[in-house]
Amino acid sequence: MYKNITISDFYQASLEGKLAIIDVREAYEFDYGHVPGAVNLPLSEFEGYEKLLSKDTPYHIICQAGVRSVQACKFLDAQGYDVTNVMEGTGAWPGELV
Repeated sequence: MYKNITISDFYQASLEGKLAIIDVREAYEFDYGHVPGAVNLPLSEFEGYEKLLSKDTPYHIICQAGVRSVQACKFLDAQGYDVTNVMEGTGAWPGELV
């Protein structure tokens, strides 16, 4: 079962160390502003992306508000990946988006 993390705990964790962050929003949303260090893998094109990921790496999955990230977490969790859903999403990010 995938895990959940609040945006404030995620923000603190991002300040403390390098996290593997996957932003599942569409490319135009990602380009508008994203969490520093995030990689864009849009949910609409998600099938097949799991082949690019390592099952040895814990991933934090984020979207705008936490809905698409849940869908991505369910999919990746079923494939055996270590994933954590970032609740509240990029829209609640307390830091600066890049």
